[in-house]
Amino acid sequence: MLSRLFAPKVKVSAHCDLPCGVYDPAQARIEAESVKAIQEKYQANEDPHFRARATTIKEERAELAKHHVSVLWSDYFKPPHFEKYPELHQLVNETLKALSTAKGSTDPATGQKALDYIAQIDKIFWETKKA
Repeated sequence: MLSRLFAPKVKVSAHCDLPCGVYDPAQARIEAESVKAIQEKYQANEDPHFRARATTIKEERAELAKHHVSVLWSDYFKPPHFEKYPELHQLVNETLKALSTAKGSTDPATGQKALDYIAQIDKIFWETKKA
């Protein structure tokens, strides 16, 4: 009796945790752009104090980029997206691995590789927003 009284009257569903306007791969891209820029500045500066600070900031930014990609994968993309874009799981995995590589590297090429992967996620993301 009580369970029927307090049972939901309307069943609702949502695509994601909040209205979809809160998700955007731009967040990951901005952080990854910072990683690459820091890698370039690191290469151009021999000061050990500068390099130590740059390394710390680069690692923080790479971790933030990984967070944003992970949130897209876990909270935004849903089974219909994975059906339409079967490469998406592998792409996210490769993106996260590229960001991990960039996190541990001072070579701007690793930052660029992460940006290239994020661009692919961005393309799929905006295609899903049109649907």
